[in-house]
Amino acid sequence: MINRGWSLSLLLSLLLVSGCTTLRGTGDLGLVVERATGSVLVVDTTAQRQLARIPGLGDLSHASVVYSRDGRYGIGGAVSQDGRLIAVSNYEPGGVRVFDAVTLELLADIPAEYGTAGQRSKVVGLADAPGQRFVFSLFDAGEIWIADLSEPRDPQLRKYTGIGRQPYDALISPDGRHYLAGLFGEDGLAMLDLWHPDRGVRRVLPDYGKGEQRLPVYKMPHLEGWAMSQDYAFVPGVGQHEVLVIDRASWELVKRIPVHGQPVFVMARPDGRQVWVNFAHPRNDTVQVIDVDNLELVTTLTPGKAVLHMEFTPRGEHVWVSVRDENRLNLYDTDSFRLLKTLPAESPSGIFFTDRAHRIGL
Repeated sequence: MINRGWSLSLLLSLLLVSGCTTLRGTGDLGLVVERATGSVLVVDTTAQRQLARIPGLGDLSHASVVYSRDGRYGIGGAVSQDGRLIAVSNYEPGGVRVFDAVTLELLADIPAEYGTAGQRSKVVGLADAPGQRFVFSLFDAGEIWIADLSEPRDPQLRKYTGIGRQPYDALISPDGRHYLAGLFGEDGLAMLDLWHPDRGVRRVLPDYGKGEQRLPVYKMPHLEGWAMSQDYAFVPGVGQHEVLVIDRASWELVKRIPVHGQPVFVMARPDGRQVWVNFAHPRNDTVQVIDVDNLELVTTLTPGKAVLHMEFTPRGEHVWVSVRDENRLNLYDTDSFRLLKTLPAESPSGIFFTDRAHRIGL
């Protein structure tokens, strides 16, 4: 079972499925996951329209998409810095496999073995890092590994043990420097500075997590939904109606911003001026926007029932919002917050535009 996205056999060519009869680029295309029907929409963010639907993809409950370097293919997993390698992580039997991005030849099989008996761990939080490296966490073992694939058939592993109980997800900062793993089994986050890996794993935000929250947790936030903007990280408060603002230099808490519900995704507009927030059930009909300059809420929108995901166009003038229970996508102007358009979609969830091809860790 592949942990991120769908199998490699389901590579999607955005050019071929879009029905284009004339040559066009892929820079303004994207994919929208239709979770309930096991299908994916191909969309054009400039024309603001649907180009095609790809059915028959099976269970897409946790599907996410990364892109080849040229923006032609959408896949699950992680792509190396030079675009030549695709890595996928597995719950069963546990490990990471690395493939040639052109031929899909298996180049490396890294079993996530730990302990004296050689048990295998579920692998989570797979992310690409500069220097032909992939970083991932072992849920059962409580470890973080760095795999250097400079020589793809001979991966060099660096293992960090005792990082905390049950890392459930992770992110890598947009500059590729910090890898942070959330811990399901205890409070806090495990952080590895990839510029200085000899310093080991550091625990940050010791009060962040499940242990002492005031409210039941309806949905654990995905760490990839954090926002990194200017000098701050904006973090969904687990079990709280708050967005936490973290100083990226010290990794200390700066401010708690009260919000509508329990945040799930906290996402920065590409220019870093705004942060958009959506929420867990039962208060998931709402989106709020934070102004990064003054760290205050500036507007509240109600797109409809079950807002699951948001994605900004490459330069951030618009944001697309999936409204699952109303079977539509809402498109907003991020300056005026005006609703520009709605598009039909079957139970839409994740939205992924091709500009992700040029960002680290996505």
